[in-house]
Amino acid sequence: MSPELVATIGRETMMTLLWVSAPTMLVALIVGLVIALFQALTSIQEVTLTFVPKIILVFAVLLIAMPFMASEMQQLTEDLYARIIRPEPAVVLGTGA
Repeated sequence: MSPELVATIGRETMMTLLWVSAPTMLVALIVGLVIALFQALTSIQEVTLTFVPKIILVFAVLLIAMPFMASEMQQLTEDLYARIIRPEPAVVLGTGA
């Protein structure tokens, strides 16, 4: 396995991770900002006020986005299995090719 192939697989894995986790992270960020703004405007400093809505909305987004997440992860896994079955040809050093 060449270093270029390892770097490519690593890059594809990281991009899939970011793509799959983006919906839940964005919802958690937006809900956190809205609740923080609400707490600042009303001077309510209740700790559980930040967790309960965030947990409920993140769970809802996970339920809604689960088919998308599963298909992306399945595609990455199938690509990795295909590379295991058909590895790149070995390059012979010193052949001038």
